[in-house]
Amino acid sequence: MPYVQRNAQGRIVAISTLETPLAAEWLAEQTPELAAFMHEIAPKNPAGEQTAAQALTESDLALIRVVEDLIDLLIDQNMLRFTDLPVAVQEKLMQRRSLRQGMTSLKLMGEENDVI
Repeated sequence: MPYVQRNAQGRIVAISTLETPLAAEWLAEQTPELAAFMHEIAPKNPAGEQTAAQALTESDLALIRVVEDLIDLLIDQNMLRFTDLPVAVQEKLMQRRSLRQGMTSLKLMGEENDVI
């Protein structure tokens, strides 16, 4: 669905269901970067607190990192081979590693890989 528009720093600033001159890059809906942007722009309830859906989304994002770390640990301990994973899983993990490396090199992530 989403075509994204990025600012000069490469950060998503807008999304569109249609390709436009400003939003020409298509991203899969499951892309963590897109999920983070959607969470950022999601409305808060009147008290400014998170809704249950927002809390669940935030929990999902944290759990994704736990699963990634678990997979890395199993691979490091030779309990799992990366090639044993389905190709779609391999591709998703490689995409996330690439995004994380890019963010780390741009100093957008701290030492614990937390987004700044």
